[in-house]
Amino acid sequence: MGIVSTIEDALTGRTEKSADESGPESTGAYWCDDCGVRIRDVEVAAEGLDHDDEGTPQCPDCGDAMRFERSHADGCAC
Repeated sequence: MGIVSTIEDALTGRTEKSADESGPESTGAYWCDDCGVRIRDVEVAAEGLDHDDEGTPQCPDCGDAMRFERSHADGCAC
């Protein structure tokens, strides 16, 4: 990718997945409002987080249930 197309993609918000970026697509992230911890939904299993009785991941810092939030404003769940 050339510098012009890189700048154009940055300004227009376009992204293209390359072959090395394949994997599960994120639909949101879990947040701990008290600690500010954020973990993408596709990374919860890899983080090895405990879950509460309802299956909600618990914050690794304080142990409180985390809040799930979706953000699709720019096609990214961040």
